[in-house]
Amino acid sequence: MPSIPVVIVSGLHADARGETVDRLLASAPHSVAVHHDLRGIAGGQVERVVMDAWGVRERADVRVDHGCVSCTLREDVLPTVARLSADASLVVIETWESVDPGIVAPELDRITGVHLAGVLTAVAPGPLLEDLACADPLGTRALAAAPDDDRYVAETLARQIEYASGLVLSSPGDLAETVLEHLGAGTPVTLLDELLPPVVPVSAADLAAKVSPATLRLPCDLESDGLATVLWRRLRPLHPGRLHDALRDLAAGAVRSRGRIWIANRPNTLLSWDCVAGLLMIEDHGPWLAARPRAAWTEEPPARRAAATLDWRPKLGDRTQLISFTGPAVDRAALCTLLDGCLLTHDEMLAGSTAWETYTDPFAGVLG
Repeated sequence: MPSIPVVIVSGLHADARGETVDRLLASAPHSVAVHHDLRGIAGGQVERVVMDAWGVRERADVRVDHGCVSCTLREDVLPTVARLSADASLVVIETWESVDPGIVAPELDRITGVHLAGVLTAVAPGPLLEDLACADPLGTRALAAAPDDDRYVAETLARQIEYASGLVLSSPGDLAETVLEHLGAGTPVTLLDELLPPVVPVSAADLAAKVSPATLRLPCDLESDGLATVLWRRLRPLHPGRLHDALRDLAAGAVRSRGRIWIANRPNTLLSWDCVAGLLMIEDHGPWLAARPRAAWTEEPPARRAAATLDWRPKLGDRTQLISFTGPAVDRAALCTLLDGCLLTHDEMLAGSTAWETYTDPFAGVLG
């Protein structure tokens, strides 16, 4: 018996998301979609709506005891998809506004007889630029997926765009399409009117790998229609003090920047760089592969080993500075000059790691 394709449609823009679902249902006979409205999740109440091309097939209130997205997924989304796939040619999961599709996609492996065929992020060109520059918490716009959801509007939308296997633009917009091409780093962008249901299996592990700090897929150097992406790659370690002093200017240098870095006094720690709308997060993502025993390398996923191989240098291993900066009017020369000034100098490099360990660490309170 053939496996039934499942497509996840995500995105902050509800109208664009709904239009994308309608297009998929109209394009695939015997298709069905399920959506969970999470507006009442704080009180443990979620509404499930099942639709087909002719309209709503069922509507039901679902009681969620623990009041979280993961519980809703486990307790109702998966059983509903399993039930609907019994007599459907395509099942569409329309996530609620701020839900991270990366939570949903891996769970589909638990359902027998279905496969993930795509994760589409639907975007409306009008609010796209405004939302990517919005430093407001999701809760200020009633978009939080749970009472303790402390994410931000721009952060959430950027990650939905970067995780997707396909991007859908609800209406034509040259600037919006350019923005998606930069942030998507090679992810196909399709206008709504041209969208066809994807059926080729997509790996949730591959989608996770392209946004994971150790393996992420970044856009290349690119300038188009007033938008620029600058890719900064260096081998020397960063001086913790000079980097800390430059953070405010670096965070303001682009609408979106992300990548991985290493600091001289933390030579074994891969640090992620994640900044959108001026909100910068630097986090510890464990050891570089070079800092792990060779016997442990086989425990890492193939994507991690492949990324490390591409970055590998004698003595340094996979340690590298790699950040992409995207935004309008990005000053490439000024940005690179500022970043290069944070690297260890020739004399500091010659002093060696024993001297690096004595550097004052302004990140100690954040990174531990």
